[in-house]
Amino acid sequence: MDVKIDIKQYMQQLGRQAREASRLLARTPTAPKDHALLATADALLERQAELLAENKKDIDAGAAKGLGAALLDRLELNEARIEAMAEGLRQIAALPDPVGEIADMHYRPSGIQVGKMRVPLGVIGIIYESRPNVTADAAALCLKSGNAAILRGGSEARYSNQAIAACIHDGLKAAGLPQQVVQVVETTDRAAVGELITMQEYVDVIVPRGGKGLIERVSAEARVPVIKHLHGICHVYIDDKADVGKAIKVAFNAKTHRYGVCNAMETLLVNERIAAEVLPELGRLYAEKGVELRGCEATRAILPGINAASEQDWDEEYLAPILSIRIVEDLDAAIEHIHRHGSGHTESIMTEDLGHARRFLAEVDASSVMLNASTRFADGFEYGLGAEIGISTDKIHVRGPVGLEGLTSQKYIVVGDGHIRE
Repeated sequence: MDVKIDIKQYMQQLGRQAREASRLLARTPTAPKDHALLATADALLERQAELLAENKKDIDAGAAKGLGAALLDRLELNEARIEAMAEGLRQIAALPDPVGEIADMHYRPSGIQVGKMRVPLGVIGIIYESRPNVTADAAALCLKSGNAAILRGGSEARYSNQAIAACIHDGLKAAGLPQQVVQVVETTDRAAVGELITMQEYVDVIVPRGGKGLIERVSAEARVPVIKHLHGICHVYIDDKADVGKAIKVAFNAKTHRYGVCNAMETLLVNERIAAEVLPELGRLYAEKGVELRGCEATRAILPGINAASEQDWDEEYLAPILSIRIVEDLDAAIEHIHRHGSGHTESIMTEDLGHARRFLAEVDASSVMLNASTRFADGFEYGLGAEIGISTDKIHVRGPVGLEGLTSQKYIVVGDGHIRE
């Protein structure tokens, strides 16, 4: 949409349509929702050539604007990623529908029964940057959980997002559902974001996915509740009781599997008793991948060719082939570093000591805490959620990868038989 439009009027129209669609979707049985998801998955594969062609327009435009390699990687679609999108939709279709689930029904002394029913949130606004696969993931999770969605992707992925939206609308049509169930904002005008995050009468929750600047702006200006994480400063701590082979393998994967993602390791912590054993081999592997290392004084004594880490490095989300390394005295020092510099996203310990593992899992305050596993597993798909709408580092109302259950709320239901309160 390139023509000049009244942004407020346009967004209000999307909001009204979403609210009406949310009421219809709230009473829609599971079967039509699953039908729409499976039909969308088929459409993604059938339209693969079209998706790749539209994505190439975004990639070429991004390269011309000077986007970095990590951002271009987040923007790129290929056959494997399109197939992964389709598989994510199929997984979501196969998951139990949380809507209408009743739990904790019990009798009260008065004779009434009290329980809780899981219900959709209503209308969810998703604001995201770069990764076009978010369009499919977010739409699918909102649909299965009974929520209407208003999706506002970044201008850098406009062609990709619209092509994916066309597949989603094919799926909705096949299931007899209105396309207003999932609406993609067509204008690239930034004013649309300001309208979306303040439409309290139409939007129930906002989920921002993108850089720190976007999330800080949304958090500061929104009049609608926000599910968010600001950034992902993830750590791997190699304990003195770690299996060296496992530790090297995990620390290498956590940094180099993909750089421009929020669950990539940004700081490696190593116990001083094992540092001389693991760091030379890790340093060699990182060098082969072109990763710039920045280390504390003790680290540079073992890896003399690397750069010195500044105090700012411990608080940096690089989203790039850069890694800071710190040698710590013990488990207590590692936990203290994470509490001071972590972002509450994902933290991992490499150890074969059960006591150390239990302490780390219990004491580290993050949305995901791992034992002997790469931080790259902090992902809705990997957790069996089918996909995720984002990773929340908030503590209310949902934390960690946000899947179907995180997109619902609960209401009390009370069952009586003519009961009155005495």
